[in-house]
Amino acid sequence: MLRARNIWVVGGDPRQAALAELLADDGHSVHTFALEHGEGMECETSLAGADRADCVVLPLPAVGPDGGLNAPLAAQAHGLEQVLDALRPGQLVCAGMVGGPLERMAAQRELVLQDYFAREELAVLNAIPTAEGAIQIAMEELPITLHDARVLVIGFGRLGRALAPRLRALGARVWVSARRYEQRAAAESMGLESEGVDRLPDWLCSYDLVFNTVPAKVLGVEELAALKERALVIDLASRPGGVDMDAAATLGVRVVWALSLPGKVAPVTSGRYIKDTIYHIMEGSNLWI
Repeated sequence: MLRARNIWVVGGDPRQAALAELLADDGHSVHTFALEHGEGMECETSLAGADRADCVVLPLPAVGPDGGLNAPLAAQAHGLEQVLDALRPGQLVCAGMVGGPLERMAAQRELVLQDYFAREELAVLNAIPTAEGAIQIAMEELPITLHDARVLVIGFGRLGRALAPRLRALGARVWVSARRYEQRAAAESMGLESEGVDRLPDWLCSYDLVFNTVPAKVLGVEELAALKERALVIDLASRPGGVDMDAAATLGVRVVWALSLPGKVAPVTSGRYIKDTIYHIMEGSNLWI
């Protein structure tokens, strides 16, 4: 069992607000910063004392679009340097989707930086609220039912494996497009149809709904032009996404780029997944007894 620890939750969206509450429920001393607009949050006005934390938790993703701390619930913007400068060398910092710039800043300050989003247990579980949120969007945006709709899921990694069977359970006719033969075989073993990705433009015309899970430009001008009229595309890939948005606008293709769905549709569940993953990291950092 993890004994009570001093944990700071800094920045983020409703997932981090829920995480702070869940950690407090487990008996930890929890401090929050840059979460002022989170429901029920009582935040610290400064980072004084953050250097005494056993663990500092940054958001998912840690870096916002402006290059600063990702803190949509904060009363004001905060730089990553501001946060890291308040910490001590050797301190454990857990962050999501850590990139090169944050890694370098942490290394310069001799911080122990761990990417909780890179851990397999969180990636697998995070696919569940993402899949449910994607289905919710489809049901809201489509003029037809998912039952009997022709649906394509591009990519059959963790998210594709969570999404495709759920669509099939709702009565959709589901195809999976994957590059690797073993992924297509796995899809077929679940009772799904499968296709390769090398000739997408040749058979995209038959689908009512297309989900993309691949974080690379797989739907360019040629592919988008091949879609049937009024088809809906839901891009679930992280930045830079998998759809040429300029081409989609020119061609009049409806695209919903659904980023950070877990934090929007199931922040409490997503916060619990993050909490459990951080506990695993703390266990490996000798903070578990």
